[in-house]
Amino acid sequence: EPGKRPKGVVELFTSQGCNSCPPADEYLSQLALEGDVVALSYHVDYWDYLGWRDTLATSDNTQRQHQYSRAFGTRSVYTPQAIINGRQEVNGAKRTLVDDAINEMADTKDGMIVDVDVSYSGDTLVVETSGVEGWSGDAHVVLVYFDRATDVKIERGKNSGRRFTYLNSVNAFHTAGKWHGKATRLELPMSEISRKAPGGC
Repeated sequence: EPGKRPKGVVELFTSQGCNSCPPADEYLSQLALEGDVVALSYHVDYWDYLGWRDTLATSDNTQRQHQYSRAFGTRSVYTPQAIINGRQEVNGAKRTLVDDAINEMADTKDGMIVDVDVSYSGDTLVVETSGVEGWSGDAHVVLVYFDRATDVKIERGKNSGRRFTYLNSVNAFHTAGKWHGKATRLELPMSEISRKAPGGC
């Protein structure tokens, strides 16, 4: 909804070959439809050897999860893993844990404290952010490309015979710039975005 700040960002690392993932996939779809949070599904490829090659997985998604693992100081990755606001990881199939993490961060510095507005000016994408008084450090402004809905029939592996419509499946992402705590305006030519986005923007 324009002008409304989301409650949080949920990034779910999942796989069509993971038999623990369907409940998490269903919950992420619910969050996506409700629209109160930014709900993104990152399909990973390290379970492909189990008999089904995830049709939405990318190696970049897997690398993103490994980057989170290093940032959190954990030794391994798993599915379904939910990252809340880039700050906390929980089991993505446990709805209470996801909801609690979102709510606990909502009114803190780990919550959604920056307003972001995206618009078009001719053939340029314009991203504008608010500032936060007293902020130290910086953050990346990341553009994420995703498919709103993808219907998949899983024919082999642990979820063989299952058909599911995955929502907000990420197929690419890249850093558009940095935010240093102050109001920021980034201008990105659509030609550059189309080059990086699968199938265009």
